[in-house]
Amino acid sequence: MAVRMPEPDTQVLARREAIVKALRAIVPGEGVIATTREMKPFESDGLTAYRQTPMVVVLPETTEQVSQVLAYCHGEGVKVVPRGAGTSLSGGALPLADGVLLGMAKFSRIKDIDFANRVAVVEPGVTNLAVSNAVAHAGFYYAPDPSSQIACTIGGNVAENSGGVHCLKYGMTTNNVLGCELVLMNGEVVRLGGKHLDAAGFDLLGLINGSEGLLGVVTEVTVRILQKAETQRAVLVGFPSSEDAGACVSRIIGAGIIPAGMEMMDRMAIHVVEEFVHAGYPLDVEALLIVELDGPRAEVDHLISRVEQIAKQCRSMTCRVSTSEEERLLFWSGRKAAFGAVGRISPDYFCMDGTIPRARLPQVLAEMKKMSEQYGLRVANVFHAGDGNLHPLILYDANVPGELDRAEQFGADVLKLCVKVGGVLTGEHGIGVEKRDLMGEMFSELDLAAQQRVKCAFDEKGLLNPGKVFPVLRSCAELGRMHVSGGKLPFPDIPRF
Repeated sequence: MAVRMPEPDTQVLARREAIVKALRAIVPGEGVIATTREMKPFESDGLTAYRQTPMVVVLPETTEQVSQVLAYCHGEGVKVVPRGAGTSLSGGALPLADGVLLGMAKFSRIKDIDFANRVAVVEPGVTNLAVSNAVAHAGFYYAPDPSSQIACTIGGNVAENSGGVHCLKYGMTTNNVLGCELVLMNGEVVRLGGKHLDAAGFDLLGLINGSEGLLGVVTEVTVRILQKAETQRAVLVGFPSSEDAGACVSRIIGAGIIPAGMEMMDRMAIHVVEEFVHAGYPLDVEALLIVELDGPRAEVDHLISRVEQIAKQCRSMTCRVSTSEEERLLFWSGRKAAFGAVGRISPDYFCMDGTIPRARLPQVLAEMKKMSEQYGLRVANVFHAGDGNLHPLILYDANVPGELDRAEQFGADVLKLCVKVGGVLTGEHGIGVEKRDLMGEMFSELDLAAQQRVKCAFDEKGLLNPGKVFPVLRSCAELGRMHVSGGKLPFPDIPRF
């Protein structure tokens, strides 16, 4: 017997048609995508377990167009989800069925390179690696270098406050952004900071970094560029256990040594990466550290000898120092290919992101091993070890009933453990929808209400990227009335595949 499908709501269709028509008047040509087939590539970001087709996709090219789109949506009460390259691993760019997806990929120009002030002014769609490539001829580079730097964009880096292997010494995105142009939900264009090192007044720029698209849409970013160090050398150190490697990390930092980068991989990650990249990683160790030192040659040589001594005290089994720039880059190529390499041994995986105090690394690694056995799921560990930023890769197969649910629960337990030992829910991937319901593990109702009041100051109607970060949706009017807690409006279910 044929099942009669319900007829589409004519009022909803008419409203959608009116919105699409108005947006096409603002962004003509191919700037508006409205068919289901053509919107398919936008239905998820890097957290592919969650998918949703947007109402319409808009691809503006100018700040004026962004301003007009947001002003129109503000006036009509239409929700807007900003999107960069879609590499977010927390569902930060997950669309809404009744919302506009605002894609910023066409903002791809490097507008100004000012070596005298050591800054570059770029549009948000410029990829992370493109900034370093643009200034490399003069011996400069952009320090934050996420593993996805070949694809992720500066606008997305600002939204998530991205880091990378060199954030230990040179800081996260927030430490390397000096200014930005921002369009608020009502269409107002504001500028924060600039080429100068410090801005007067409240640190609104610091507020925007890591705001996950909830406060405004970034249309221009002024980033700090750094001169390359005279010498850069990497040390590859193997250990008989992850606990030994974790102890070595703490001792290096405790000795007052600040490496440019310090990364760690466990046995599974080492083998998968070596098979994929052939970086020369030792295969008879349980954990591997990559420690990079940079600066004047004499200083680097001295620090390498100290790192080697500390590693021996922590029972290192192997120690190899790069002897050329090509070899140094080869060491790092393996680490940066880790996420892709793991895809060779598992049809699906969750890339988690939590941060812990460095001294608790051995304890957390031991606990995660127990969790792996408990849930019956393998985990490959790669870490920004120097700043305690964990990236466990939980392997699962979505085609096996129940495995996705177990993987999600495993990941939630890892994040709860991070908070329990004095850490935080995220180091660089953001909260998005992935960790939204875990915010209560770290923040009280009062804390969350205070954060939502900040959003209200920028977006009083709650139209910009709603459904992300906060586990309970409250109106600005309700927030104004409440003291510690109030009524709760649950978010609608998010389609998951």
